Amino acid sequence: MQFVDFQNTHAMLLATVDRHRDQAAYRWFTAPGQTESVTWGEFYDQVRQVGKSLMALGVEKGDKVNIISYSCYQWILADMGINSAGAATVGIYQSNLPKDCQYIIDHSDAVVVFVQDNVQLDKVMEIRAQIPDVRKVVLFNGEAPDDDWAISFEDFMALGKDVSDKDLDERARSMTPQDAAGIVYTSGTTGVPKGAVLTHDNITFTAQSVKGSTTIKDGDEVFLFLPLAHVFARTCAYATLLVGCPTTFTRSMETVVEDMQATRPHWFASVPRIYEKVYSKVISGAEAKGGAALKIFQWARAVGEQVGDLKLAKKPVPFALGLKYALANKLVFSKVQAALGGRVRWCISGAAPLNPDIGKFFHAAGVLIVEGIGMTEDTSFSHLNRYDNYRFGWVGQPGPGIEQKTGDDGEVMIRGRNVMKEYYKMPEETAANITEDGWLLTGDIGEIDNEEFLRITGRKKELIITAGGKNIAPAAIEGVIATSKYINQVFVIGDRRKFLSALITLDEENITAWAGEQGIAFKSVDELTTNEQVQKLIEDEVAAKNGQFASFESVKKVTVVPEFTIANGLITPTLKVKKNVVATQYEDTINSMYPVD
Repeated sequence: MQFVDFQNTHAMLLATVDRHRDQAAYRWFTAPGQTESVTWGEFYDQVRQVGKSLMALGVEKGDKVNIISYSCYQWILADMGINSAGAATVGIYQSNLPKDCQYIIDHSDAVVVFVQDNVQLDKVMEIRAQIPDVRKVVLFNGEAPDDDWAISFEDFMALGKDVSDKDLDERARSMTPQDAAGIVYTSGTTGVPKGAVLTHDNITFTAQSVKGSTTIKDGDEVFLFLPLAHVFARTCAYATLLVGCPTTFTRSMETVVEDMQATRPHWFASVPRIYEKVYSKVISGAEAKGGAALKIFQWARAVGEQVGDLKLAKKPVPFALGLKYALANKLVFSKVQAALGGRVRWCISGAAPLNPDIGKFFHAAGVLIVEGIGMTEDTSFSHLNRYDNYRFGWVGQPGPGIEQKTGDDGEVMIRGRNVMKEYYKMPEETAANITEDGWLLTGDIGEIDNEEFLRITGRKKELIITAGGKNIAPAAIEGVIATSKYINQVFVIGDRRKFLSALITLDEENITAWAGEQGIAFKSVDELTTNEQVQKLIEDEVAAKNGQFASFESVKKVTVVPEFTIANGLITPTLKVKKNVVATQYEDTINSMYPVD
Protein backbone atom coordinates (compact mmCIF):
# COMPACT_ATOMS: atom_id res chain seq x y z
CA MET A 1 0.00 0.00 0.00
CA GLN A 2 1.27 3.47 -0.90
CA PHE A 3 1.05 5.99 1.95
CA VAL A 4 0.76 9.75 1.52
CA ASP A 5 3.15 11.57 3.84
CA PHE A 6 0.84 14.35 5.00
CA GLN A 7 2.53 17.26 6.75
CA ASN A 8 -0.17 17.19 9.43
CA THR A 9 -3.89 16.59 10.04
CA HIS A 10 -4.74 19.98 8.54
CA ALA A 11 -3.10 18.94 5.26
CA MET A 12 -5.08 15.66 5.32
CA LEU A 13 -8.30 17.60 5.80
CA LEU A 14 -7.44 20.03 3.01
CA ALA A 15 -6.86 17.14 0.58
CA THR A 16 -10.35 15.84 1.35
CA VAL A 17 -11.89 19.31 0.99
CA ASP A 18 -10.26 19.69 -2.43
CA ARG A 19 -11.92 16.44 -3.59
CA HIS A 20 -15.33 16.78 -1.94
CA ARG A 21 -15.84 20.49 -1.23
CA ASP A 22 -19.57 20.57 -2.03
CA GLN A 23 -20.47 17.14 -0.64
CA ALA A 24 -21.95 16.50 2.82
CA ALA A 25 -19.37 16.09 5.57
CA TYR A 26 -21.20 15.97 8.92
CA ARG A 27 -24.81 15.73 10.03
CA TRP A 28 -26.47 16.13 13.42
CA PHE A 29 -30.02 15.74 14.64
CA THR A 30 -32.15 18.80 15.37
CA ALA A 31 -35.20 16.66 16.18
CA PRO A 32 -36.06 12.95 15.91
CA GLY A 33 -35.46 11.98 12.29
CA GLN A 34 -34.44 15.52 11.27
CA THR A 35 -30.85 16.58 10.62
CA GLU A 36 -28.79 19.56 9.59
CA SER A 37 -25.50 19.21 7.76
CA VAL A 38 -22.41 21.00 6.50
CA THR A 39 -20.39 20.37 3.36
CA TRP A 40 -16.67 19.75 3.48
CA GLY A 41 -16.11 23.30 2.25
CA GLU A 42 -18.31 24.76 4.98
CA PHE A 43 -16.65 22.57 7.58
CA TYR A 44 -13.19 23.73 6.49
CA ASP A 45 -14.21 27.37 6.70
CA GLN A 46 -15.46 26.82 10.24
CA VAL A 47 -12.29 24.92 11.18
CA ARG A 48 -10.26 27.92 10.09
CA GLN A 49 -12.45 30.23 12.15
CA VAL A 50 -11.92 28.07 15.26
CA GLY A 51 -8.18 28.20 14.65
CA LYS A 52 -8.21 31.98 14.28
CA SER A 53 -10.25 32.45 17.45
CA LEU A 54 -7.84 30.26 19.42
CA MET A 55 -4.95 32.35 18.11
CA ALA A 56 -6.85 35.47 19.20
CA LEU A 57 -6.95 33.97 22.70
CA GLY A 58 -3.17 33.69 22.60
CA VAL A 59 -2.97 29.94 21.96
CA GLU A 60 0.53 29.18 20.71
CA LYS A 61 2.04 26.30 18.79
CA GLY A 62 2.35 23.31 21.12
CA ASP A 63 -0.29 24.49 23.61
CA LYS A 64 -2.91 22.05 24.88
CA VAL A 65 -6.68 22.53 24.61
CA ASN A 66 -9.24 20.32 26.39
CA ILE A 67 -12.66 19.21 25.17
CA ILE A 68 -15.17 17.96 27.78
CA SER A 69 -18.16 16.84 25.75
CA TYR A 70 -20.15 13.95 24.39
CA SER A 71 -19.51 13.23 20.70
CA CYS A 72 -21.06 15.91 18.52
CA TYR A 73 -20.29 18.04 15.48
CA GLN A 74 -18.64 20.76 17.56
CA TRP A 75 -16.23 18.16 19.02
CA ILE A 76 -14.69 17.27 15.66
CA LEU A 77 -14.85 20.91 14.57
CA ALA A 78 -12.95 22.03 17.66
CA ASP A 79 -10.44 19.20 17.27
CA MET A 80 -9.47 20.12 13.74
CA GLY A 81 -9.52 23.82 14.60
CA ILE A 82 -7.18 23.22 17.54
CA ASN A 83 -4.74 21.44 15.23
CA SER A 84 -4.97 24.20 12.62
CA ALA A 85 -3.84 26.65 15.32
CA GLY A 86 -0.83 24.44 16.03
CA ALA A 87 -2.17 23.17 19.36
CA ALA A 88 -2.90 19.65 20.61
CA THR A 89 -6.36 18.33 21.50
CA VAL A 90 -6.92 16.64 24.85
CA GLY A 91 -10.34 14.99 25.19
CA ILE A 92 -12.05 14.40 28.53
CA TYR A 93 -15.09 12.15 29.00
CA GLN A 94 -18.24 14.10 29.78
CA SER A 95 -18.97 11.48 32.44
CA ASN A 96 -15.79 12.28 34.39
CA LEU A 97 -16.14 13.66 37.89
CA PRO A 98 -14.75 17.16 38.58
CA LYS A 99 -11.65 15.77 40.34
CA ASP A 100 -10.88 13.57 37.32
CA CYS A 101 -11.31 16.53 34.97
CA GLN A 102 -8.99 18.56 37.19
CA TYR A 103 -6.25 15.94 36.98
CA ILE A 104 -6.25 15.86 33.17
CA ILE A 105 -6.63 19.64 32.73
CA ASP A 106 -3.75 20.25 35.14
CA HIS A 107 -1.50 17.42 33.95
CA SER A 108 -1.95 18.30 30.27
CA ASP A 109 -1.13 22.01 30.90
CA ALA A 110 -4.31 23.11 29.12
CA VAL A 111 -4.86 26.81 28.41
CA VAL A 112 -8.39 26.65 26.95
CA VAL A 113 -11.26 24.26 27.69
CA PHE A 114 -14.27 23.55 25.45
CA VAL A 115 -17.31 22.19 27.32
CA GLN A 116 -20.50 20.66 25.98
CA ASP A 117 -23.03 22.60 28.04
CA ASN A 118 -23.71 24.21 31.37
CA VAL A 119 -23.56 20.85 33.18
CA GLN A 120 -19.94 20.46 32.08
CA LEU A 121 -19.28 24.15 32.73
CA ASP A 122 -20.39 23.67 36.34
CA LYS A 123 -17.75 20.94 36.74
CA VAL A 124 -15.04 23.27 35.52
CA MET A 125 -16.33 26.12 37.65
CA GLU A 126 -16.12 23.84 40.69
CA ILE A 127 -12.38 23.28 40.13
CA ARG A 128 -11.59 26.77 38.81
CA ALA A 129 -9.19 27.60 41.63
CA GLN A 130 -7.17 24.44 40.93
CA ILE A 131 -6.68 25.15 37.18
CA PRO A 132 -5.23 28.70 37.08
CA ASP A 133 -3.58 28.24 33.66
CA VAL A 134 -6.96 27.96 31.89
CA ARG A 135 -7.63 31.38 30.41
CA LYS A 136 -11.01 30.71 28.78
CA VAL A 137 -13.85 28.16 28.83
CA VAL A 138 -15.98 27.88 25.67
CA LEU A 139 -19.51 26.42 25.70
CA PHE A 140 -20.64 24.41 22.68
CA ASN A 141 -24.26 24.83 23.79
CA GLY A 142 -26.03 26.93 26.39
CA GLU A 143 -25.79 30.43 27.75
CA ALA A 144 -22.53 31.66 29.19
CA PRO A 145 -22.77 33.14 32.70
CA ASP A 146 -21.94 36.77 33.43
CA ASP A 147 -18.30 35.89 33.85
CA ASP A 148 -15.41 36.81 31.55
CA TRP A 149 -13.88 33.36 32.07
CA ALA A 150 -16.66 31.58 30.14
CA ILE A 151 -17.91 32.40 26.66
CA SER A 152 -20.55 31.08 24.27
CA PHE A 153 -19.47 29.29 21.10
CA GLU A 154 -20.97 32.03 18.95
CA ASP A 155 -19.00 34.74 20.75
CA PHE A 156 -15.88 32.58 20.62
CA MET A 157 -16.13 32.17 16.84
CA ALA A 158 -16.25 35.98 16.49
CA LEU A 159 -12.96 36.45 18.36
CA GLY A 160 -10.81 35.56 15.37
CA LYS A 161 -12.23 38.09 12.90
CA ASP A 162 -9.04 40.16 13.00
CA VAL A 163 -6.63 37.23 12.61
CA SER A 164 -5.49 37.05 8.99
CA ASP A 165 -5.68 34.02 6.71
CA LYS A 166 -1.92 34.36 6.25
CA ASP A 167 -1.26 34.05 9.98
CA LEU A 168 -3.45 30.96 10.27
CA ASP A 169 -1.86 29.35 7.20
CA GLU A 170 1.60 29.94 8.59
CA ARG A 171 0.61 28.37 11.90
CA ALA A 172 -1.01 25.36 10.21
CA ARG A 173 2.00 24.77 7.98
CA SER A 174 4.36 25.03 10.94
CA MET A 175 3.11 21.73 12.38
CA THR A 176 5.47 18.89 11.50
CA PRO A 177 4.56 15.19 11.31
CA GLN A 178 6.28 14.59 14.66
CA ASP A 179 4.53 17.39 16.53
CA ALA A 180 1.77 16.46 18.98
CA ALA A 181 -1.73 16.54 17.48
CA GLY A 182 -3.36 15.22 20.63
CA ILE A 183 -2.90 13.68 24.03
CA VAL A 184 -5.24 10.83 24.89
CA TYR A 185 -5.42 9.78 28.50
CA THR A 186 -5.74 6.09 29.29
CA SER A 187 -8.81 5.02 31.23
CA GLY A 188 -6.86 4.32 34.40
CA THR A 189 -8.11 0.81 35.20
CA THR A 190 -4.99 0.05 37.20
CA GLY A 191 -3.78 3.44 38.37
CA VAL A 192 -3.27 7.07 37.43
CA PRO A 193 -4.28 7.86 33.81
CA LYS A 194 -1.33 8.31 31.48
CA GLY A 195 -1.39 10.76 28.57
CA ALA A 196 -0.38 9.12 25.28
CA VAL A 197 1.08 11.76 22.97
CA LEU A 198 -0.17 11.12 19.44
CA THR A 199 1.61 12.95 16.65
CA HIS A 200 0.19 14.23 13.38
CA ASP A 201 1.99 11.36 11.66
CA ASN A 202 0.46 8.84 14.08
CA ILE A 203 -2.99 10.05 13.08
CA THR A 204 -2.56 10.49 9.32
CA PHE A 205 -0.71 7.18 8.98
CA THR A 206 -3.25 5.26 11.05
CA ALA A 207 -6.18 6.73 9.12
CA GLN A 208 -4.60 5.41 5.91
CA SER A 209 -3.82 2.01 7.44
CA VAL A 210 -7.46 1.71 8.57
CA LYS A 211 -8.64 2.63 5.09
CA GLY A 212 -6.35 -0.03 3.62
CA SER A 213 -7.87 -2.64 5.94
CA THR A 214 -11.53 -1.90 5.27
CA THR A 215 -14.07 -1.35 2.52
CA ILE A 216 -14.74 2.31 3.34
CA LYS A 217 -16.07 3.87 0.14
CA ASP A 218 -16.81 7.38 -1.10
CA GLY A 219 -20.42 8.13 -0.26
CA ASP A 220 -20.66 5.68 2.64
CA GLU A 221 -22.92 6.96 5.39
CA VAL A 222 -21.26 6.55 8.78
CA PHE A 223 -22.95 6.67 12.18
CA LEU A 224 -20.97 7.77 15.23
CA PHE A 225 -22.09 7.29 18.83
CA LEU A 226 -18.89 6.29 20.64
CA PRO A 227 -17.22 9.00 22.76
CA LEU A 228 -14.60 10.99 20.85
CA ALA A 229 -12.61 11.29 24.07
CA HIS A 230 -11.79 7.63 23.38
CA VAL A 231 -9.12 7.15 20.73
CA PHE A 232 -11.12 4.31 19.09
CA ALA A 233 -13.85 6.74 18.02
CA ARG A 234 -11.27 9.36 17.03
CA THR A 235 -9.43 6.93 14.76
CA CYS A 236 -12.68 5.96 13.03
CA ALA A 237 -13.51 9.66 12.62
CA TYR A 238 -10.09 10.39 11.09
CA ALA A 239 -10.46 7.48 8.67
CA THR A 240 -13.82 8.78 7.46
CA LEU A 241 -12.37 12.27 7.20
CA LEU A 242 -9.55 10.90 5.05
CA VAL A 243 -11.99 9.20 2.67
CA GLY A 244 -14.57 11.97 2.75
CA CYS A 245 -17.53 9.95 4.09
CA PRO A 246 -20.43 11.87 5.62
CA THR A 247 -20.77 11.16 9.34
CA THR A 248 -23.93 11.54 11.42
CA PHE A 249 -23.71 12.02 15.18
CA THR A 250 -26.29 10.48 17.50
CA ARG A 251 -28.17 12.70 19.92
CA SER A 252 -27.35 10.53 22.93
CA MET A 253 -26.77 6.93 23.96
CA GLU A 254 -30.48 6.73 24.80
CA THR A 255 -31.45 7.50 21.18
CA VAL A 256 -28.85 5.36 19.39
CA VAL A 257 -31.33 2.84 17.95
CA GLU A 258 -33.78 5.49 16.77
CA ASP A 259 -31.03 7.67 15.30
CA MET A 260 -29.33 4.72 13.60
CA GLN A 261 -32.57 3.73 11.89
CA ALA A 262 -32.97 7.31 10.65
CA THR A 263 -29.34 7.52 9.47
CA ARG A 264 -29.32 4.12 7.72
CA PRO A 265 -25.51 3.83 7.85
CA HIS A 266 -23.39 1.60 5.64
CA TRP A 267 -21.07 0.93 8.58
CA PHE A 268 -20.38 1.95 12.14
CA ALA A 269 -17.99 1.12 14.96
CA SER A 270 -18.98 -0.03 18.43
CA VAL A 271 -17.71 -1.64 21.58
CA PRO A 272 -18.83 -5.23 22.30
CA ARG A 273 -21.29 -4.18 25.01
CA ILE A 274 -23.63 -2.67 22.41
CA TYR A 275 -23.65 -5.86 20.33
CA GLU A 276 -24.17 -7.89 23.51
CA LYS A 277 -27.22 -5.81 24.43
CA VAL A 278 -28.73 -6.14 20.94
CA TYR A 279 -28.07 -9.89 21.01
CA SER A 280 -29.67 -10.25 24.44
CA LYS A 281 -32.71 -8.22 23.35
CA VAL A 282 -33.22 -10.32 20.20
CA ILE A 283 -32.95 -13.62 22.09
CA SER A 284 -35.21 -12.39 24.90
CA GLY A 285 -37.79 -11.19 22.38
CA ALA A 286 -37.88 -14.54 20.61
CA GLU A 287 -38.18 -16.46 23.86
CA ALA A 288 -40.93 -14.15 25.11
CA LYS A 289 -43.04 -14.87 22.01
CA GLY A 290 -42.60 -18.62 22.41
CA GLY A 291 -44.65 -21.13 20.45
CA ALA A 292 -44.46 -21.07 16.67
CA ALA A 293 -42.60 -17.75 16.62
CA LEU A 294 -39.77 -19.18 18.73
CA LYS A 295 -39.57 -22.29 16.56
CA ILE A 296 -39.31 -20.14 13.41
CA PHE A 297 -36.56 -18.08 15.04
CA GLN A 298 -34.60 -21.18 16.04
CA TRP A 299 -35.02 -22.65 12.54
CA ALA A 300 -33.85 -19.40 10.94
CA ARG A 301 -30.85 -19.20 13.25
CA ALA A 302 -29.82 -22.77 12.39
CA VAL A 303 -30.12 -22.03 8.65
CA GLY A 304 -28.18 -18.79 9.05
CA GLU A 305 -25.40 -20.56 10.91
CA GLN A 306 -25.11 -23.14 8.13
CA VAL A 307 -24.78 -20.37 5.56
CA GLY A 308 -22.37 -18.47 7.81
CA ASP A 309 -20.12 -21.52 8.21
CA LEU A 310 -19.94 -21.94 4.43
CA LYS A 311 -19.09 -18.26 3.92
CA LEU A 312 -16.44 -18.49 6.62
CA ALA A 313 -14.92 -21.48 4.84
CA LYS A 314 -15.20 -19.60 1.50
CA LYS A 315 -17.44 -22.32 0.07
CA PRO A 316 -20.50 -21.84 -2.16
CA VAL A 317 -23.99 -21.97 -0.65
CA PRO A 318 -26.05 -24.79 -2.21
CA PHE A 319 -29.15 -23.66 -4.09
CA ALA A 320 -31.65 -25.31 -1.71
CA LEU A 321 -29.94 -23.86 1.35
CA GLY A 322 -29.92 -20.48 -0.34
CA LEU A 323 -33.71 -20.66 -0.75
CA LYS A 324 -34.09 -21.52 2.93
CA TYR A 325 -31.84 -18.61 3.88
CA ALA A 326 -33.87 -16.21 1.74
CA LEU A 327 -36.98 -17.25 3.65
CA ALA A 328 -35.17 -17.03 7.01
CA ASN A 329 -34.00 -13.56 6.05
CA LYS A 330 -37.53 -12.46 5.19
CA LEU A 331 -39.09 -13.90 8.33
CA VAL A 332 -36.41 -13.13 10.93
CA PHE A 333 -33.11 -11.60 9.91
CA SER A 334 -34.55 -8.62 8.04
CA LYS A 335 -35.82 -7.36 11.41
CA VAL A 336 -32.32 -7.49 12.89
CA GLN A 337 -30.96 -5.64 9.85
CA ALA A 338 -33.77 -3.07 10.03
CA ALA A 339 -32.87 -2.32 13.65
CA LEU A 340 -29.46 -1.21 12.35
CA GLY A 341 -30.94 0.92 9.58
CA GLY A 342 -31.36 -1.70 6.88
CA ARG A 343 -28.22 -1.22 4.77
CA VAL A 344 -25.26 -1.97 7.05
CA ARG A 345 -22.56 -3.80 5.08
CA TRP A 346 -20.31 -4.37 8.08
CA CYS A 347 -19.52 -3.16 11.59
CA ILE A 348 -16.31 -2.84 13.57
CA SER A 349 -15.97 -4.13 17.13
CA GLY A 350 -13.07 -2.97 19.25
CA ALA A 351 -11.85 -1.78 22.68
CA ALA A 352 -12.63 -5.16 24.32
CA PRO A 353 -13.03 -8.82 23.26
CA LEU A 354 -16.21 -9.77 21.39
CA ASN A 355 -17.67 -13.15 22.26
CA PRO A 356 -17.34 -15.30 19.08
CA ASP A 357 -20.89 -16.65 19.51
CA ILE A 358 -22.28 -13.12 19.23
CA GLY A 359 -20.21 -12.47 16.12
CA LYS A 360 -21.47 -15.70 14.58
CA PHE A 361 -25.09 -14.83 15.41
CA PHE A 362 -24.92 -11.48 13.63
CA HIS A 363 -23.08 -13.13 10.75
CA ALA A 364 -25.90 -15.63 10.44
CA ALA A 365 -28.33 -12.70 10.39
CA GLY A 366 -26.49 -11.07 7.49
CA VAL A 367 -24.55 -8.49 9.49
CA LEU A 368 -20.78 -8.92 9.48
CA ILE A 369 -18.96 -7.68 12.58
CA VAL A 370 -15.22 -7.49 11.96
CA GLU A 371 -13.28 -7.52 15.19
CA GLY A 372 -10.06 -5.61 15.57
CA ILE A 373 -7.71 -4.47 18.28
CA GLY A 374 -5.79 -1.39 19.24
CA MET A 375 -4.86 0.59 22.30
CA THR A 376 -4.43 4.23 23.18
CA GLU A 377 -0.68 3.87 22.72
CA ASP A 378 -0.94 2.71 19.08
CA THR A 379 -3.63 5.18 17.99
CA SER A 380 -6.24 2.49 18.69
CA PHE A 381 -5.35 0.42 15.66
CA SER A 382 -3.00 -2.44 14.92
CA HIS A 383 -5.16 -5.33 13.64
CA LEU A 384 -8.49 -5.85 11.92
CA ASN A 385 -10.33 -8.72 10.30
CA ARG A 386 -10.96 -7.92 6.66
CA TYR A 387 -14.35 -7.74 4.99
CA ASP A 388 -13.42 -10.69 2.76
CA ASN A 389 -11.03 -12.49 5.13
CA TYR A 390 -12.22 -12.85 8.69
CA ARG A 391 -12.41 -15.20 11.65
CA PHE A 392 -14.45 -15.08 14.81
CA GLY A 393 -12.46 -15.11 18.02
CA TRP A 394 -9.43 -13.58 16.28
CA VAL A 395 -8.59 -9.88 15.96
CA GLY A 396 -7.36 -10.18 12.37
CA GLN A 397 -4.18 -9.31 10.54
CA PRO A 398 -2.02 -6.21 11.03
CA GLY A 399 -2.94 -3.07 9.16
CA PRO A 400 -0.69 -2.04 6.26
CA GLY A 401 2.63 -0.67 7.48
CA ILE A 402 2.34 -2.27 10.94
CA GLU A 403 4.64 -5.00 12.25
CA GLN A 404 3.81 -7.60 14.90
CA LYS A 405 5.59 -10.26 16.91
CA THR A 406 5.30 -12.01 20.26
CA GLY A 407 7.89 -12.04 23.04
CA ASP A 408 9.28 -15.05 24.83
CA ASP A 409 6.38 -14.88 27.30
CA GLY A 410 3.79 -14.58 24.53
CA GLU A 411 3.29 -10.83 24.89
CA VAL A 412 2.12 -9.18 21.67
CA MET A 413 4.42 -6.42 20.41
CA ILE A 414 3.62 -3.79 17.78
CA ARG A 415 5.87 -1.52 15.73
CA GLY A 416 4.91 1.14 13.21
CA ARG A 417 4.07 4.79 12.65
CA ASN A 418 0.89 4.22 14.68
CA VAL A 419 2.88 3.91 17.94
CA MET A 420 2.68 6.97 20.17
CA LYS A 421 5.56 9.36 20.68
CA GLU A 422 5.58 9.08 24.48
CA TYR A 423 3.57 9.31 27.68
CA TYR A 424 3.29 13.02 28.46
CA LYS A 425 5.72 13.98 31.24
CA MET A 426 6.28 10.30 32.12
CA PRO A 427 9.67 9.27 30.66
CA GLU A 428 10.07 6.21 32.90
CA GLU A 429 6.67 4.83 31.91
CA THR A 430 7.48 5.52 28.26
CA ALA A 431 10.75 3.59 28.46
CA ALA A 432 8.98 0.69 30.21
CA ASN A 433 6.41 0.36 27.41
CA ILE A 434 8.39 1.10 24.22
CA THR A 435 11.67 -0.67 23.51
CA GLU A 436 14.71 1.17 22.19
CA ASP A 437 14.07 -0.24 18.71
CA GLY A 438 10.45 0.96 18.69
CA TRP A 439 8.39 -2.08 19.75
CA LEU A 440 5.30 -1.27 21.82
CA LEU A 441 4.65 -3.77 24.61
CA THR A 442 0.88 -4.19 24.51
CA GLY A 443 0.36 -6.23 27.68
CA ASP A 444 -1.74 -8.70 25.67
CA ILE A 445 -0.84 -12.37 25.46
CA GLY A 446 -1.52 -13.87 22.06
CA GLU A 447 -0.58 -16.16 19.22
CA ILE A 448 0.12 -15.42 15.55
CA ASP A 449 -0.56 -18.06 12.90
CA ASN A 450 1.08 -18.60 9.50
CA GLU A 451 -1.42 -16.24 7.82
CA GLU A 452 -0.50 -13.42 10.22
CA PHE A 453 -3.82 -13.61 12.07
CA LEU A 454 -3.59 -12.68 15.74
CA ARG A 455 -5.61 -14.27 18.53
CA ILE A 456 -5.55 -12.71 21.98
CA THR A 457 -5.55 -15.26 24.78
CA GLY A 458 -5.32 -12.96 27.78
CA ARG A 459 -3.81 -9.92 29.51
CA LYS A 460 -0.50 -10.23 31.36
CA LYS A 461 -1.79 -8.23 34.32
CA GLU A 462 -5.13 -10.04 34.45
CA LEU A 463 -3.85 -13.59 34.01
CA ILE A 464 -5.14 -15.79 36.83
CA ILE A 465 -2.82 -18.45 38.20
CA THR A 466 -4.80 -20.78 40.43
CA ALA A 467 -3.50 -22.50 43.53
CA GLY A 468 -3.20 -25.61 41.39
CA GLY A 469 -0.89 -23.79 38.96
CA LYS A 470 -3.38 -23.42 36.09
CA ASN A 471 -3.02 -20.27 33.95
CA ILE A 472 -6.42 -18.82 33.08
CA ALA A 473 -7.36 -15.77 30.99
CA PRO A 474 -10.59 -14.46 32.57
CA ALA A 475 -11.79 -12.26 29.70
CA ALA A 476 -13.05 -15.15 27.57
CA ILE A 477 -14.89 -16.69 30.52
CA GLU A 478 -16.45 -13.35 31.43
CA GLY A 479 -17.56 -12.85 27.84
CA VAL A 480 -19.32 -16.21 27.67
CA ILE A 481 -21.11 -15.78 31.00
CA ALA A 482 -22.22 -12.28 29.98
CA THR A 483 -24.21 -13.73 27.09
CA SER A 484 -26.89 -14.76 29.62
CA LYS A 485 -29.80 -12.41 29.17
CA TYR A 486 -30.05 -12.00 32.96
CA ILE A 487 -26.42 -10.97 33.43
CA ASN A 488 -24.89 -7.55 32.85
CA GLN A 489 -21.29 -7.49 34.14
CA VAL A 490 -18.95 -10.29 35.21
CA PHE A 491 -15.75 -10.14 37.26
CA VAL A 492 -14.00 -13.50 37.55
CA ILE A 493 -11.73 -14.05 40.56
CA GLY A 494 -9.33 -16.90 41.33
CA ASP A 495 -5.70 -15.80 41.44
CA ARG A 496 -3.87 -18.07 43.94
CA ARG A 497 -7.25 -19.59 44.86
CA LYS A 498 -8.39 -23.22 44.58
CA PHE A 499 -11.18 -22.41 42.11
CA LEU A 500 -12.79 -19.57 40.17
CA SER A 501 -15.60 -17.44 41.52
CA ALA A 502 -17.34 -14.36 40.14
CA LEU A 503 -19.07 -11.15 41.09
CA ILE A 504 -22.05 -10.65 38.80
CA THR A 505 -24.40 -7.73 38.18
CA LEU A 506 -27.91 -8.04 36.79
CA ASP A 507 -29.41 -7.06 33.45
CA GLU A 508 -32.10 -4.73 34.75
CA GLU A 509 -34.66 -5.13 31.96
CA ASN A 510 -34.64 -8.92 31.83
CA ILE A 511 -34.24 -9.61 35.54
CA THR A 512 -37.09 -7.29 36.54
CA ALA A 513 -39.34 -8.93 33.95
CA TRP A 514 -38.41 -12.37 35.30
CA ALA A 515 -38.94 -11.28 38.91
CA GLY A 516 -42.39 -9.98 38.01
CA GLU A 517 -43.30 -13.29 36.42
CA GLN A 518 -42.17 -15.09 39.60
CA GLY A 519 -44.27 -12.82 41.79
CA ILE A 520 -41.23 -11.40 43.59
CA ALA A 521 -41.95 -8.03 45.20
CA PHE A 522 -39.23 -5.40 44.80
CA LYS A 523 -38.84 -1.65 44.63
CA SER A 524 -35.53 -1.51 42.75
CA VAL A 525 -33.19 -3.85 40.90
CA ASP A 526 -30.67 -3.50 43.73
CA GLU A 527 -33.14 -5.25 46.05
CA LEU A 528 -33.05 -8.25 43.73
CA THR A 529 -29.31 -8.71 44.24
CA THR A 530 -29.99 -10.21 47.68
CA ASN A 531 -33.01 -12.28 46.66
CA GLU A 532 -32.45 -16.04 47.06
CA GLN A 533 -34.46 -16.91 43.94
CA VAL A 534 -32.42 -14.48 41.86
CA GLN A 535 -29.19 -15.87 43.29
CA LYS A 536 -30.34 -19.39 42.33
CA LEU A 537 -31.27 -18.23 38.82
CA ILE A 538 -27.82 -16.68 38.27
CA GLU A 539 -26.10 -19.76 39.68
CA ASP A 540 -28.03 -21.91 37.21
CA GLU A 541 -27.18 -19.58 34.34
CA VAL A 542 -23.47 -19.74 35.19
CA ALA A 543 -23.62 -23.53 35.59
CA ALA A 544 -25.08 -23.79 32.08
CA LYS A 545 -22.29 -21.61 30.66
CA ASN A 546 -19.67 -23.68 32.50
CA GLY A 547 -20.31 -26.46 30.00
CA GLN A 548 -18.17 -24.51 27.51
CA PHE A 549 -15.10 -24.55 29.77
CA ALA A 550 -12.61 -27.05 31.08
CA SER A 551 -13.20 -28.06 34.68
CA PHE A 552 -10.48 -25.79 36.05
CA GLU A 553 -11.97 -22.86 34.08
CA SER A 554 -15.47 -23.35 35.49
CA VAL A 555 -16.83 -20.72 37.85
CA LYS A 556 -17.79 -22.60 40.99
CA LYS A 557 -19.33 -19.82 43.10
CA VAL A 558 -21.03 -16.52 42.29
CA THR A 559 -22.29 -13.55 44.23
CA VAL A 560 -24.78 -11.09 42.80
CA VAL A 561 -23.88 -7.44 43.53
CA PRO A 562 -25.19 -4.01 42.48
CA GLU A 563 -24.17 -2.66 39.07
CA PHE A 564 -20.65 -1.34 38.53
CA THR A 565 -21.05 2.26 37.29
CA ILE A 566 -18.98 5.33 36.52
CA ALA A 567 -20.76 7.15 39.34
CA ASN A 568 -19.71 4.59 41.96
CA GLY A 569 -16.19 4.54 40.57
CA LEU A 570 -16.15 0.88 39.58
CA ILE A 571 -15.92 1.21 35.79
CA THR A 572 -14.05 3.55 33.49
CA PRO A 573 -15.74 5.89 30.97
CA THR A 574 -15.07 3.15 28.38
CA LEU A 575 -17.11 0.71 30.50
CA LYS A 576 -14.12 -1.38 31.61
CA VAL A 577 -14.34 -2.76 35.13
CA LYS A 578 -11.74 -1.32 37.50
CA LYS A 579 -10.91 -4.74 38.83
CA ASN A 580 -8.47 -3.65 41.51
CA VAL A 581 -11.02 -1.15 42.87
CA VAL A 582 -13.84 -3.72 42.77
CA ALA A 583 -11.62 -6.32 44.45
CA THR A 584 -10.85 -3.90 47.27
CA GLN A 585 -14.45 -2.79 47.75
CA TYR A 586 -15.76 -6.36 47.75
CA GLU A 587 -12.85 -7.97 49.58
CA ASP A 588 -15.04 -9.45 52.32
CA THR A 589 -17.60 -10.71 49.79
CA ILE A 590 -14.89 -12.38 47.74
CA ASN A 591 -13.30 -13.97 50.80
CA SER A 592 -16.68 -15.34 51.85
CA MET A 593 -16.74 -17.44 48.65
CA TYR A 594 -13.51 -19.12 49.77
CA PRO A 595 -14.14 -20.58 53.23
CA VAL A 596 -11.08 -21.54 55.23
CA ASP A 597 -10.55 -25.31 55.30
